[in-house]
Amino acid sequence: MKNKRDLIRVLKTTDGQITIDATGRKNGRGAYLCPSMDCLKKAVKGKGLERSFKMAIPKEVYESLKRRWSSLINKSRVFGLLGLAAKAGKVQSGEFSTEKSVKSGRAYLVIVSEEASENTKKKFRNMCTYYEVPYFEFGSKEELGHATGREMRASLAVQDAGFSEAMKKQLCMNGGSECEG
Repeated sequence: MKNKRDLIRVLKTTDGQITIDATGRKNGRGAYLCPSMDCLKKAVKGKGLERSFKMAIPKEVYESLKRRWSSLINKSRVFGLLGLAAKAGKVQSGEFSTEKSVKSGRAYLVIVSEEASENTKKKFRNMCTYYEVPYFEFGSKEELGHATGREMRASLAVQDAGFSEAMKKQLCMNGGSECEG
């Protein structure tokens, strides 16, 4: 049996809407699925969600779940890549270290938390434009810190070309703030 934290919760809210509960804390009836598109397809085909929620689920809801599902999977891939890069010593985090990495030319990618202050976002957006470093606003401070094995982080710089390219690809699939061709 898998740990709940490793699964994605599909939720039937009190007003009867079906959605994905990324936090695992929203009110309503929940059903847990493994984080792969195959599990979602099996649940749709076998009508597992309909049995769990004791209601018919329209096709549009399933399409919406599929789009949101792939976004969540891409997001977890970015955090996985960040963790690998951090273990390899290719991530600098925190405002001072990120700024130093960009200005010294070692940064291949900068990620700033969506929760960062507007001043921090503007500072790194302008700096990255000037130094021609790709910039993304992604994740919460807690998620960025957790992915890199540290406390909350508002900004980080990836110092490896391979990791940064893989992350840029996933971030663009996720609808990141800057997607270059």
